Amino acid sequence: MSGQKVVIFDTTLRDGEQSPGASLSISEKLEIAQQLAALGVDIIEAGFPVSSPAQFEATRLIAEQVPGPTIAGLARASTGDIDSAGKALAPAAKKRIHTFIATSPVHMQYKLKKKPDQVLEMAVKAVKHAVSLVIEAGATTLNIPDTVGYIMPYEYGQIIAKLKSDVPGIENCIISTHCHNDLGMAVANSLAGVRNGARQIECAVNGLGERAGNAALEEVVMGIHTRPDFFSSYSESGVELNINTKELFRTSQLVSQLTGFLIQPNKAIVGANAFAHEAGIHVDGILKERSTYEIMTPETIGLSGSRMVLGRHTGRHGFADRCKQLGFKLDEQETEHAYERFLEIADKKKEVFDEDIAAIINEEIHVVEHTYDLQYLHVASGTGTLPTASVKIVFEDKVHQAAACGDGPVDAAYEAIREATGLSPKLENYSIRAVTGGKEALGEATVRIADDGKKFVGRGISTDIIEASAKAYVDAINRMVAARNTKSETDVKATL
Repeated sequence: MSGQKVVIFDTTLRDGEQSPGASLSISEKLEIAQQLAALGVDIIEAGFPVSSPAQFEATRLIAEQVPGPTIAGLARASTGDIDSAGKALAPAAKKRIHTFIATSPVHMQYKLKKKPDQVLEMAVKAVKHAVSLVIEAGATTLNIPDTVGYIMPYEYGQIIAKLKSDVPGIENCIISTHCHNDLGMAVANSLAGVRNGARQIECAVNGLGERAGNAALEEVVMGIHTRPDFFSSYSESGVELNINTKELFRTSQLVSQLTGFLIQPNKAIVGANAFAHEAGIHVDGILKERSTYEIMTPETIGLSGSRMVLGRHTGRHGFADRCKQLGFKLDEQETEHAYERFLEIADKKKEVFDEDIAAIINEEIHVVEHTYDLQYLHVASGTGTLPTASVKIVFEDKVHQAAACGDGPVDAAYEAIREATGLSPKLENYSIRAVTGGKEALGEATVRIADDGKKFVGRGISTDIIEASAKAYVDAINRMVAARNTKSETDVKATL
């Protein structure tokens, strides 16, 4: 690298999972961690080990099975927290304990109920204890968080600049940013920090995190990648990243699929409209020279420059090759299952697009054991009629049938599924979106259910949105049942 390296510290699996409504199983966290490693992040904050057995096990498993990045665990400034993090991180080749303590006057007075000198003493003891466990002497990072997203970019940049100029020995320390997005400034503040000397950014995929979220990883990465000249004022050689930007879109889609958080169409970098053009003047300019209205290319983040359309006559080889081009790494069995599902979809619609293929693969490879299998669904609904639904669900090799009415076709289908399974989890959230455009578009339904304080996300796809909705509900129920059967798979969020 010719420029100074900016370290990307990803906190999707820790702070990101604290997003209200987000819920990830241990296996899903591991899958995201493996994708983050493929993306090239330098540090993965795997969790908050002391907060629950599930958080500890997820951190331990990632430390054991994800080579490459440094694996970090969060710990409050207490011996018990730090010891727990140290044990969870033990299998990692490269490890880090991320210890923290509140230092604002409000937090010290009302949260910690301690004076500044007492807080400083706690912080020093915590760092010394952490050093004795996993951190090599001299390898220190100073994190400057804007936990409530209050500060403005100029102010934040000035804080970093003052630390760089006034603190003795700061040249031996990496200054890190951790900015929240309550005022929509998280990315701007993070980049202002880098411009003034910060060399680590804490961020999360799709900007997930508490309240309005964290700085979006894909946005800070492409900000630096697209405008390296902006950061050369502090460092003549500029700054560089270790990120493989072609994995950004794939990573964003995976996190969206597993958390159930849809990406808004106009989201910077990874939104559906990020590289779309409709206005006549813009289209004319793009056709003449792409740089007239595009400051980066779709290929840079892993999108195909030209949309490939597949159909019912596409063979296995062509399908597998397209999956590979889209960044999916499937084994033979996964490819076969995805191809069979692709043929089912291709029989219902004339053209199958890249977005359809991504939805198919994510549905096929993120499945849990089918305790309940939806075999039949019939719904009747219309103006002036009572919506009704009947279902057949296979459970323990027996067919369970049920019929029910509801406020609408989806509600009727869900009530019939509850009757057939004997389970009535609370439906907390339901959404449906078209994966692609047109009347034959593939519909993707996402639901979130709650059971005994735990939340589970289910997904389903079909050209029929009622069928997609029913499949999503059954998928969520299967995840709930799997969690009951395997206590280590419970989804518990850390609450700070």
